[in-house]
Amino acid sequence: MSQLKKERYTLTQAQKMMVFILSMSLYGLSNMITELVPSVNLGPIEFSIEYFAFIPLTLCMLFHPLYAAIGAALGEVIFGEIMLGQFGGFGELEKFIAFSLAMYIAGTLVRDPRNKRQVAVAAMMGVIIHQAISSMVDIMKVWVGVEELEAVNGLAESVVIIEGFAFLNDVLFSGILFALLPTVYLVPRLYGKMEPLLGMKPRDNQTRYSLGEIVGPRLVVLGIFLAGAAFLFEYLSEAGFNWEWEADFVGMFGEGFIWISMAVAAVVAGITIAVLLKKRASNIEEERVS
Repeated sequence: MSQLKKERYTLTQAQKMMVFILSMSLYGLSNMITELVPSVNLGPIEFSIEYFAFIPLTLCMLFHPLYAAIGAALGEVIFGEIMLGQFGGFGELEKFIAFSLAMYIAGTLVRDPRNKRQVAVAAMMGVIIHQAISSMVDIMKVWVGVEELEAVNGLAESVVIIEGFAFLNDVLFSGILFALLPTVYLVPRLYGKMEPLLGMKPRDNQTRYSLGEIVGPRLVVLGIFLAGAAFLFEYLSEAGFNWEWEADFVGMFGEGFIWISMAVAAVVAGITIAVLLKKRASNIEEERVS
């Protein structure tokens, strides 16, 4: 008996756009919430909520990881930076590349969203990859000489200790509380419930992403290339070869301006969800009539 050919996971242009917008607005909204949560500083080490990574992780594991990852990274730039009157130029490209790459890899690692072990490993790998790239970029900036940081006088290597503590804090604190635990809880429970909103079949062990097939040497090479590009853009930013825009709306209008950005992100998310629900209801009605 010949084996059945594995089905490739494909999306229409409308579905890709919906995944993209939903990820962008939801993560942009969550990013604004983290701005309102105070941080605690212990010397050069900052203890804070880095991000609510479970939102893009969940979307990347349930839907196509590429569009969900890019949407989330762009949402942070639009709602967390531009709408607040801050745009760091090349520095923002470093954040965009590192975050979208990490979320994309996490999404491709999950073959069965019902498997909590797969989901847990992928969630932590996404956080670790993102924080590792960010930490290495920060360390290289000091060692190359485009940024000064000597927590211990005469010992430039102290940046490794500082970044190491920051890495562990972000992975063990934000990574477990705001990435691992919510993702492991949400993904299996939302599996099979969110996909029909987009007219999509839920993922299963027989479903394969066409882009997910590059997991292996090509993905490693791509990851190294993008990590290098992230450092290059951050280097150009710190070296002065940069285009920045800063209006500082928060400084002009106060902390309350953050709520405006949150409201815009919430409206975009609400409209997207409303369109999905309406489309789903229309499809159910058509199926019932036929």
